[in-house]
Amino acid sequence: MGSLRIARAHTTEELLDSMPPFRDAEKVLELPTPELLRHLDTSPMGLSSKEARKRLEIYGYNELTKRKKRTTIVEFLLHFRCPLVIILLMAGLISIFFGETVNAAIIFSIVFISIMLLFFQESKAEKAAEVLREKVSTTSTVLRDSTKKEVKLSEIVPGDIVYLSAGDLVPADARILSGKDLFVNQSALTGESFPVEKAATQPVSRLNPVTEWNDCLFFGTSVVSGTAIAVAVKTGDLTEYGKIARKLAARPPETEFERGLTRFGFLIMEVTFLLVLFVFFINALYKRDVLESLLFSVALAVGLTPELLPMILVVNLSRGALNMSKRGVIVKRLAAIQNFGSMDVLCTDKTGTLTENVITLVLHVDPEGNDSEKVLLYSFLNSSLQTGLRSPLDDAILKHEVIDISRYRKIDEVPFDFTRKRVSVIVECGGERVLIAKGAPEEILRVCSYCELQDQVVDVTSELQGKIENRYRDLSANGFRVLSVSYKKMREEKPAYTVVDEVDMVFLGFVAFFDPPKATARESLRLLRKAGIELKILTGDNELVTKKTCEQLGFKIKGVVLGSELTEIQDEAIGRVVEEANIFARVTPAQKDRIMIELKKNGHVVGFLGDGINDSPSLKTADVGISVDNAVDVAKESADIILLSKRLRVLYEGVMEGRRTFGNTMKYVMMGTSSNFGNMFSVAGASLFLPFLPMLPVQILLNNLLYDLSELAIPTDNVDPEYVEKAKRWDMSFVRKSMIFFGPISSAFDFLTFFIMLLIFRATEPLFQTAWFLESLCTQTLVIFVIRTRRTPFYRSSPSRLLAFSALAVVAAALLTPFTQLGAVFKFVQPPPAFFGILAGLISVYLLVVELVKRWFFSRWGYQT
Repeated sequence: MGSLRIARAHTTEELLDSMPPFRDAEKVLELPTPELLRHLDTSPMGLSSKEARKRLEIYGYNELTKRKKRTTIVEFLLHFRCPLVIILLMAGLISIFFGETVNAAIIFSIVFISIMLLFFQESKAEKAAEVLREKVSTTSTVLRDSTKKEVKLSEIVPGDIVYLSAGDLVPADARILSGKDLFVNQSALTGESFPVEKAATQPVSRLNPVTEWNDCLFFGTSVVSGTAIAVAVKTGDLTEYGKIARKLAARPPETEFERGLTRFGFLIMEVTFLLVLFVFFINALYKRDVLESLLFSVALAVGLTPELLPMILVVNLSRGALNMSKRGVIVKRLAAIQNFGSMDVLCTDKTGTLTENVITLVLHVDPEGNDSEKVLLYSFLNSSLQTGLRSPLDDAILKHEVIDISRYRKIDEVPFDFTRKRVSVIVECGGERVLIAKGAPEEILRVCSYCELQDQVVDVTSELQGKIENRYRDLSANGFRVLSVSYKKMREEKPAYTVVDEVDMVFLGFVAFFDPPKATARESLRLLRKAGIELKILTGDNELVTKKTCEQLGFKIKGVVLGSELTEIQDEAIGRVVEEANIFARVTPAQKDRIMIELKKNGHVVGFLGDGINDSPSLKTADVGISVDNAVDVAKESADIILLSKRLRVLYEGVMEGRRTFGNTMKYVMMGTSSNFGNMFSVAGASLFLPFLPMLPVQILLNNLLYDLSELAIPTDNVDPEYVEKAKRWDMSFVRKSMIFFGPISSAFDFLTFFIMLLIFRATEPLFQTAWFLESLCTQTLVIFVIRTRRTPFYRSSPSRLLAFSALAVVAAALLTPFTQLGAVFKFVQPPPAFFGILAGLISVYLLVVELVKRWFFSRWGYQT
């Protein structure tokens, strides 16, 4: 055991460097079996429990690399990178520098609470996903202390002797010591749909990719049929499966929603910087106090900055995540909920999404298309008695009908292989031996010299062969997967039969299979169409089967592209192809990823539903990566959202939830970039001609705080049904337009208030500041009832009770403030009674004008947000 007595490594790289046996990990698998066993210091009798524990300490648990996790404190601090947060932190620091500790405390508190909520929700979602992964507990049979034992897959170590049979997950990269009729499904690793035959015999060449070595098994693959005894060579990150997992451990690319949020942050940064700089220099130019001018500019920056946006986002997303969890969906990344709302293309395989993923035998017919019980019996005998590769088609035959075959005795079989594409069994009944073959129609027909028609055996002429081939094509065109059945009465009795005996056979007929569409798929497709989401089918299956399934579900086929055709399409043309076609058949995992990338280049927000390790790159490439609870771990790790059931209906509900969340978020953005911006612009403009500040810095901050408090209930607001009919996404030009058209309306009424106070009321500085504080707060708070809906008049859309209460409560509190002790603290004075009548008139006319402009605005630029 000398080669294993080393210090425990802390990383995969250290592990590779510190272990002589693994400095060239693939070379180890090349060693002859006796030398490999010596190298691993093991034997066919396995390890002792004590030795297994030692190796577990050295090699670590047999687990894959998860996404590289930062420390909790680093993960928390990285949330402060948002441009909006940076603006607020700068404003808070400047406030502290000038002694405004109360204002600074308010700013820092809001930022800290918002980020804490976001951090808490993301951590909570991640833990929920971990719990889901832990539910899928797998064990493996190993030889420990010369006894077969079931141990957790994570506790397998190099040198363990592993026993495998049909249905088992291969727990490590391993060398086969012995095996019988062993076929392994490597699709989770290579994307290859057909099972691969494995044996203990060494391959002719080690120059092929390691996954093609027939004497090696690989972690994450599964045994389809047969049995094997193997020695574990590589575990965890050192496996071929682990290499892919490590590549996928990088941070995911920025999503559409995150890109939009960043652009919005920079837009606010630009406007704030220019306006604040302008105001500061104008006030300094007028020889006002520099410190007061700077503090006024900082207060203006705070007024312009939608500092509650992070909190609004968190509350919105948290509510969305909670609603989704009630529908059987775990949200790993909160931003994915809003990406759902923006998604306009969903890519998925048809299997399990449009179909039940349950293959059913639907026809057993003779060459003329008539039902044949003999075809069913012989196909049943073949599927039941063969011990090699058992495909889902065999399972479908055996489930179709239980047939008593007790009078038949199995003599031998000729196992399936992918060259012949058929399997044969030899049975005896009543002293007569019959060889029954089942397989691909073209291969069965190749070995048939005769055909049975209406209980008569006739020669296969050119004309009859053409009819059989046409029957096969007709069945395929109807979307059926087809196998053919043939037989031969054996004149010679012998103990074993071979491929040589598969000649001069009698063609008997066809068995046809269908993977039925889901009962709920038609309705789900209708809902997705209604939501403006285009579904694109990316499948490795036959294009005829896929087309038939889609036709049965009323799925309109725009175009079909085969994987072989994709490889020949030039890069400059692929963008047009992925737009025009909506079925991509016989595609590889790499081609799926290419399709996804091209769709994103075309400006789509793309979702992808996948469950295999070969889907993981596409899950990370998509704006919304969606997986299911029974997916491989790497796929679930790559996904943003995990479905507890693979139903399109759940996706539709997620899209609706995302759009509602996005809608409520945009209400706050529209408020912040229209009325709020207009009021702050008015402050800047008024400072040019007034001999005093139009509002004191502390009054601006109070105005902003009360306004934000009124908007805290926006996440609870109702969203109009017509808003969620189409995909929504960030559009900075639309936000700028709303700022340009709605902002000046607010400013116009502000300036009207200025002139009324100066010319009618001859207002002093305190009265002017009090009056404008009340007018600006009331207008920018109450306009939410107009802005929150596209409907006209606005009262046709009912706000949530909490939003209505919070807005009206803030307005009432503001109107009462000048008459309280708190008013004196903020240097307010009591306005004359006549002012409140004028204020009511100003508010009413303002809301009417905004309503009229809103109708014109949306009729011209649509409902883009």
